[in-house]
Amino acid sequence: MKCKRKIIFLSAISIVLVMLFICLGINSNNWQYILSRRVPTVIAMILTGGTIAFSSMIFQTITNNRILTPNVLGLDFLYMFIQTAVVFLLGSTNINITNNNINFVISVSLMVIFSIVLFKVLFKRESNNIFFLLLVGLIFGTLFQSLSSFMQMLIDPNEFAIVQGKMFASFNNINTEILLISIVIVLLIIVYAYDYMKILDVLSLGREQAINLGVDYDKVTQKMLIIISILVSVSTALVGPITFLGLLVVNLAREFINTYKHRYLIIASVLISIIALIGGQLVIERVINFNTTLSVIINFVGGVYFIYLLLKENRT
Repeated sequence: MKCKRKIIFLSAISIVLVMLFICLGINSNNWQYILSRRVPTVIAMILTGGTIAFSSMIFQTITNNRILTPNVLGLDFLYMFIQTAVVFLLGSTNINITNNNINFVISVSLMVIFSIVLFKVLFKRESNNIFFLLLVGLIFGTLFQSLSSFMQMLIDPNEFAIVQGKMFASFNNINTEILLISIVIVLLIIVYAYDYMKILDVLSLGREQAINLGVDYDKVTQKMLIIISILVSVSTALVGPITFLGLLVVNLAREFINTYKHRYLIIASVLISIIALIGGQLVIERVINFNTTLSVIINFVGGVYFIYLLLKENRT
């Protein structure tokens, strides 16, 4: 019952923040314009926060590590490599950059294909485990980052400004067509992953214990990794990379809910993520007056929290 009450409390805060974000400054003269701008932004923040929190919670469960997030697979750097390569090879006026729908489909498709091929190749051998996958992901991420930096140094400064706009998450000027595609993909993933909630509870015990309890560990892990790659690809292609959001909200959810049941942990982490994004955007718009971006603040706070977790684990 305590978990349910905490979930209701987080839901109430989320609803209040959503209503504040949508309704502040609205009147009879501008309500149509404001709703047309703010409602898609709220949906994008909810969708992004939900996918990042969901994927990070599953990833920490299968790795059995509270300081790891899906970013170590190198998908964020692959996204930047794709954006930079298109501008470098085809130019900033190419339809693959200017058309958001085509850019979204290409980015998500390549990121998912890369993930599936990587998982299939690495899991062919029984001796390979999840930590070997993380090592390979880090290597590929470094490779993609280096190639992106090299191409960014060679392209025209005006075209570099186009690439630079993709480096930071932005909730302004959300493309509603991309938003609809993202919603459909995420809903399908949620329906598919719902049956695995109890299995995730078992996976949190560790590989050996899960196998002893009858779980096909490698098969389930591959499926979860593909789900993670799709969710990360969608969130990154939708608004851009937000490095530390998953680490921050998932660990806060674990501390706040204090349970092993993923049906509560995932809901709590999603709600905390929504609170962080919408609350942060309210502060940026109403207090800081757009002098910085939301992703910069989240990465700063998340980075500090990451250092705290490292020191805490070291003391333990």
